[in-house]
Amino acid sequence: MHGLPPHTKLAAAFLFVVVVVSTPREAMWAFAGYAVLLAVVAYQARVPARFLLGRLLIEVPFVAFAVLMPFVAEGERVHVLGLSLSVNGLWGAWNVLAKGTLGVAASVLLAATTELRELLLGLQRLKLPPLLVQIASFMIRYGDVITDEMRRMRIARESRGFEAKGVRHWGVLAKSAGALFIRSYERGERVHLAMVSRGYAGSMPVIDEVTASGAQWRHALALPCAALVVCLLGWML
Repeated sequence: MHGLPPHTKLAAAFLFVVVVVSTPREAMWAFAGYAVLLAVVAYQARVPARFLLGRLLIEVPFVAFAVLMPFVAEGERVHVLGLSLSVNGLWGAWNVLAKGTLGVAASVLLAATTELRELLLGLQRLKLPPLLVQIASFMIRYGDVITDEMRRMRIARESRGFEAKGVRHWGVLAKSAGALFIRSYERGERVHLAMVSRGYAGSMPVIDEVTASGAQWRHALALPCAALVVCLLGWML
């Protein structure tokens, strides 16, 4: 899994998510089958279950939204433990939780087996618009620079006795955010001028040409193909 070309894994993850989203919400056993497929992939990739479950916490806001759906949705209602719940809301909550969790899990497995730089190469290989790839590349490259700038500004504020304790300090934080934006913008301008002076004409040179053999494509597409079989069985049953 770790050695597969990045664009094959990107295509496999995208197709898997498409199959999951296309599955009717009533086919509950099909979603269980998808979870088993992802568990097999995680086992082959040697991704620890604790690592995978920890990264799934990113979907907590969606879980909170799904929990509210049975209470606010309209239509036929059922009583569970003294609570009046909407049937449509229950199905909707299940739909969001099942498909969202599987999609996030597939993304986590993709990120766990592929470096960020390789993901960008994969997107470039899949003919994503070059401008978007460049924006993502610079975001990753200069994210640590902006974070370090924020850290220095925080230290400067604290060295002058500033502590954000309430609403009355929001003005100072807003000014700091504005200063950070201006500094980031100016840095971007300097970087762009430096690139232009070195021959930049709107596209970045491709240093590592990533290719994939037929066997590697078959290996990567085994997951979405197996998921498609499960989905077809779900439609038939």
